[in-house]
Amino acid sequence: MSTTPVSPDVLVAALSTRDLTDPAQGPHALQILVEEAVRALTRDGMQVRLERSRPVVPVQDNYDLLGYAKDAVARDARYTRYVSDTCVLRGHTSAGIPSALRRLAADADAPAAVLLVLPGICHRRDAIDRLHSGTPHQLDLWMLRRGGRRLDRSDLADMVSRLLAAVLPGGHWRWTAAEHPYTVGGRQIDVIDAGHPVEIAECGLAAPHVLSNAGVDAERWSGLALGMGLDRVLMLRTGVPDIRLLRSTDPRVSDQMLDLAPYRPVSDLPPARRDVSVAVTAGADAETLGDRVRETLGPDADLVEEITVLSTTPYAALPGPARDRLGIRPGQDNVLLRIVLRPTDRTLTAGQANALRDRIYDALHEGAAGSSGTRVTRTSSPGESSSSVAAAPPLTAIAMWPAESTNTTRSPAATSPNVEASTTA
Repeated sequence: MSTTPVSPDVLVAALSTRDLTDPAQGPHALQILVEEAVRALTRDGMQVRLERSRPVVPVQDNYDLLGYAKDAVARDARYTRYVSDTCVLRGHTSAGIPSALRRLAADADAPAAVLLVLPGICHRRDAIDRLHSGTPHQLDLWMLRRGGRRLDRSDLADMVSRLLAAVLPGGHWRWTAAEHPYTVGGRQIDVIDAGHPVEIAECGLAAPHVLSNAGVDAERWSGLALGMGLDRVLMLRTGVPDIRLLRSTDPRVSDQMLDLAPYRPVSDLPPARRDVSVAVTAGADAETLGDRVRETLGPDADLVEEITVLSTTPYAALPGPARDRLGIRPGQDNVLLRIVLRPTDRTLTAGQANALRDRIYDALHEGAAGSSGTRVTRTSSPGESSSSVAAAPPLTAIAMWPAESTNTTRSPAATSPNVEASTTA
């Protein structure tokens, strides 16, 4: 398993990226969502502990103490941004839970009911599309109780119901059985948007080993654990169609990122589409390719709306002439990619679009020296201009990570015996 660290330039760029959940770095609507979530879950006598872990955290806190296996795929440098063999850029806000629990265990005056609140920016290698970002924002909410009745699945259902009623009022949601290393009886929470499920959170009973690893007596304490993707919740709440808009510096957009009012489209820009055929290491996926594009383009990565893998052909299945043209070698795949270019504030010229395509091609193509893959110019037609930032399709079902409520009902969306659906009040 590779733990190759990121380059100094990538590290500096990551540490310089604004955390939209932090009021000290300027106001943003994500902060209002955090406030609403806390208000919805706080009860009389409960102590709220808002904590912010540093962006660089120990591997031990990001993985080991949360119960991740030593050979977990998530640990590989393909998906985790290592700073050294022992430290990583925080991959999820749950990385702050072990240290928060250690402080709780050391507090002799801790009350019997505590809500841990950990918002923040995360760093991961991810695909490029309108739902994914290499710097998503998350919110961990852990409700802990000492003594008395142990928190159980009915409490978890109540927690989820109250939370979603606050941050997505009137929204329809479902939860399905899911496994997480730091929970027992884990669940994935999807919100139904235009008939499509969008994953926004994961939750479960706090795993006793996570409490014990931090010095919290798991015999006396019980807990509920929930991690939520704030970017997607804001997009669903306000109708923002593209995650890139959350960081827009265009005043027409950025001024709308200060509250939870419905998003008002400011442009109707047509996309420019370019297809490229490249040779890459076998097994390369949308996440790793997307991350290489982000690193190569730097600030210009925001000009890319989406990169889709259209097809993958292994070396052995290619005819000889194609192998020669690509310079492809055994152990590599020929991948056909569709690149959708669409800035949020202007239209690219054909020359600008082609230059971006060429930079992406040069970053991804691993064919032998002197070879050339295929660069196809496919410009948008007048009919495509309607598929724009102002009129995007519904948020589709894409994975984000890593007891039934009394108002739980079955719905057509809940087709599995492990699926339960509900509508927030």
